[in-house]
Amino acid sequence: MADIIAVASDHAGFSYKIMIADRLVELGYEVLDLGTKSTARVDYPDYGQAIGEAVAAEKARFGMAVCGSGIGICIAANKVSGIRAATVHDVTSARLSREHNDANIMCVGERFLGPQVVVDCIDAFLAAEFQGGRHSARVAKLDR
Repeated sequence: MADIIAVASDHAGFSYKIMIADRLVELGYEVLDLGTKSTARVDYPDYGQAIGEAVAAEKARFGMAVCGSGIGICIAANKVSGIRAATVHDVTSARLSREHNDANIMCVGERFLGPQVVVDCIDAFLAAEFQGGRHSARVAKLDR
């Protein structure tokens, strides 16, 4: 399970989902692709739920989700118990989502971020580790 990362998107995030999956393979991860499979219109809550359930069930260590803004799919994923999805906008927010919030799903908006920023966010998210300490009690509150 440690080497599997789930990816999911709606139609507005489809091309970045493919780019993210390609980057993950480059980094040596196995990718669990939860869809969508094209740019045909779909509903982001379905894919947010799918990635949330896959990560919560430990079918993947982490998830990376994309929609137009990164917000809707993040909200949907966070409806699943045990998920701490974060919409990130840059390397710092990607890193801090792991270090301070123990995020297990990274969400991005295809309409808001350039491709290189997304690649840099992937690298930062995966390189970061939860710091624990003063953050542990706060994360425990999120999980209640």
